Amino acid sequence: MSNLKAALAATLAISLAASVAHAQPKIKLLHQWANGNDANSIKTLGEMFTSSGGVWDQTAISGSTANTLAKLGADVVAGNPPPAVQLKGPEIAKWYKTGMLARLDDQAVKEGWDKLVAPELLPVMKPDGHWVAVPMNIHRINWMWGNKAAMAAVGVDQMPKTWAEFNTACEKAVAGGKICIAHHSADWTDGTTFETVVYGIDKDLFQKTFVEGEVEAMRSEGMVKAFAQMRLMVSKDMDPNIVGRDYDTAVNMLANGDALFYFMGDWLIGSLVSKGKDPGKDILCSQAPVDWGKPGFILNSDSIAFFTQENSDYVEGQQLLAHTVMTPEFQRLFNIKKGSIPARLDIDLSNGFNACQQKSQQDLRASIEAGTLMRSIAHNMTVLQTIRGAIMDTVTEFVNTPGMTPEQAANAMADTVEAQQ
Repeated sequence: MSNLKAALAATLAISLAASVAHAQPKIKLLHQWANGNDANSIKTLGEMFTSSGGVWDQTAISGSTANTLAKLGADVVAGNPPPAVQLKGPEIAKWYKTGMLARLDDQAVKEGWDKLVAPELLPVMKPDGHWVAVPMNIHRINWMWGNKAAMAAVGVDQMPKTWAEFNTACEKAVAGGKICIAHHSADWTDGTTFETVVYGIDKDLFQKTFVEGEVEAMRSEGMVKAFAQMRLMVSKDMDPNIVGRDYDTAVNMLANGDALFYFMGDWLIGSLVSKGKDPGKDILCSQAPVDWGKPGFILNSDSIAFFTQENSDYVEGQQLLAHTVMTPEFQRLFNIKKGSIPARLDIDLSNGFNACQQKSQQDLRASIEAGTLMRSIAHNMTVLQTIRGAIMDTVTEFVNTPGMTPEQAANAMADTVEAQQ
């Protein structure tokens, strides 16, 4: 009987091994890139995965990150976690703590990911030291874009480097009958502009408040100063119609020269190109103002995390998808379309990437060397959604409440964050 059991066990083992060996890589990706340039960019990933022998399937959830997270939560509760999902920042660590994310450590060692990826991304992709996600790109948040012709028309001959220079340029813009800042008020756009202001005034304050969530730092004079700069920008440098305006209208204000400047991430590049503008020539790009005189970079990154699967086809698919994302070919093709730059630091951008993307990579490297590279709060890269939401809500309330003082805003931010802790 023991020999029969041994034979049956051996047969089963051979059968299982054959099954794994002949597994067909499959993937189902849950993501939020349902429209426009984002959808075209993710299409590149699907095409590359398919061309490598995989079977591609996706579910695109329109709207914000919160919508994707809600769908993810529902799938997990239903016992059907997706093989792959677009996750960012602290949400990766949150799901890692559940024990449900698949580890990619062996593959990461084999393919040398630790040496390829920007250092600020490593703790995000590998919480507790384990690779569970792969980065598709790096977006720069602290870009300032300027319409060259509109600047010249009011006597602004270069992109401002400090906030004092910026305020002087805006005075010239208003005196010349121009809007200084194109803007549309939403939590993420208000947050993008405000985190750029805080970072440019005091990068250490940015670290304490927006990365570490330190409540008392939110009440500080530095934060009051940042809100005062924001109030100046909202009340004098933006037009009264920012509430209810959409993104494309704000882009047109910059592209048409109705406004001099725009604070926006580099996904703007695709919008500018579609309007016949050449980023780096017609529309200038530079680091947003800093008062501390060093290269600076606020980072956002889109990434894919993987949930543990029992089906060997999906296990093979996860490995193939992770490999595909980390290849130089994907990092090039995807980011040329997206307007971002590769998460890999070893890729030459001299061919195919525009001048602003090339400058982004140069500034990223300089920021790493200077120790000034930080992750974005407005784009879900630092604190959990509950704390981020409290901060962003305060900023948007401040933008849309003219009578709210900088001191009141700083205290309100600290109070709302403290209530979430």
